[in-house]
Amino acid sequence: MHCDLIIIGAGPAGMAAAATAAQIGLTVVVLDEQPRPGGQIYRDVDRVAPLRGDILGRDFTEGTALTAGLDHPNIHHIAGAVVWSVEEAVSVHYTRAGQSHRVTGKRILLATGALERPMPLPGWTLPGVMTVGAGQIMLKQSGLVSARAVLVGAGPLLYLLAVQMLRAGAPPLALVETQTKGDALRAIRHVLGALHGWRDLRNGLAMLYELWRGGVPRYLAATDIAIEGAAHAEALRFVSGGKAHRIAAGSVFLHHGVVPNTQAARTIGIAHRWDAGQACFAPELDVWGQTAVKTVFIAGDGARIGGAKVARVAGALAALQIAQQLGRITAPQRDQKARSLVRRLQAERAIRPFLDAAYPPMAQALSPQDNTIVCRCEEVTAGDIRRSAQLGCLGPNQAKAFCRAGMGPCQGRYCGLTVSAVLAQENMRSMGETGYFRIRSPIKPVTLAELASAEDTQGHE
Repeated sequence: MHCDLIIIGAGPAGMAAAATAAQIGLTVVVLDEQPRPGGQIYRDVDRVAPLRGDILGRDFTEGTALTAGLDHPNIHHIAGAVVWSVEEAVSVHYTRAGQSHRVTGKRILLATGALERPMPLPGWTLPGVMTVGAGQIMLKQSGLVSARAVLVGAGPLLYLLAVQMLRAGAPPLALVETQTKGDALRAIRHVLGALHGWRDLRNGLAMLYELWRGGVPRYLAATDIAIEGAAHAEALRFVSGGKAHRIAAGSVFLHHGVVPNTQAARTIGIAHRWDAGQACFAPELDVWGQTAVKTVFIAGDGARIGGAKVARVAGALAALQIAQQLGRITAPQRDQKARSLVRRLQAERAIRPFLDAAYPPMAQALSPQDNTIVCRCEEVTAGDIRRSAQLGCLGPNQAKAFCRAGMGPCQGRYCGLTVSAVLAQENMRSMGETGYFRIRSPIKPVTLAELASAEDTQGHE
């Protein structure tokens, strides 16, 4: 199958880009792993909004407006499609229902979203320990809420899940937060810009008030965090306010921010740079989301963390530029349509420097104890990585040979930043100098049977 635009990901950026492009007249194929559109933030929103909209809130249910935009004759949405290769920047291979297919396009938009930042702490591999994002998936898709849960880390997503659990009748036992007074002081210099995003500030304060009214305890500036348990998480131990605490718990949810999912972009050689403000690697793009590989664009949190509203606008802007390049609209028409979107993008991004400074990644998880597992696929510890550095390992790609870090099926998707951080600290080099894993196809595991079934996509149903 051939089309004008291939979009990988049906989250807010992908859906907004698809609707914008289709309305202008482009033919669009949207590939998404999930059975229904929405991405992580609007996961399964069409089915879930009527069931649990009062628990999940308006910021979730408004996603139905985006999914409705996919109902257009120019859009072919292929659900359950696992992309495993992007070739020559115009060809995408994916598997679906046990078969491999290929689709080609004049342009590709990567709207692959974000991943939760790895948070390796003592005990984080125990059953019963999950990410906050996993907790939201349980609630959105199945209506399940973990009883006797503790939420650990920093950032607005921590508050969001806590409020949703409270509304669902199973409030968390406590919020154990890692941000400090020093972080708050550093964030103050961004407060004037944050006021442009006053609605987000208001929503954040409203969540904190709801948690206070619901009697959910909060512990701030927590350090020395460890999860106790033999066969399952049983308790959380930490220090806060100069006192040692222990909370018996059945589940622990971890979160200290999200980072761009760069795996697909890296397989086609797109350059990335270290973003010190967000403490992650991000692809190099122009104002429209276009990369140095001229046929490839990136929009949404896969480009830079900004949230769902930023992603929607960025997706629409990328679609306008693609439409102009393909001759469907003129440059003046593009600029006229983009003018209000650019203003919205600036307004929605205004609060981000404040949030990045106020809720930084937890130092303990960026420099784990030696006996803490970092690469879960290969069971490589932080100590293994440090010993590799002492033997002369300078970067994560060398680490594969020294200790097999990043050699598992996820190709470092969940350990990459930690491996780079530990090596950078041990070698006294910057993250930019240390670099990241070199990612190769297949991006996701694919079986020999699926490869043998490879054929150009003709029908998908």
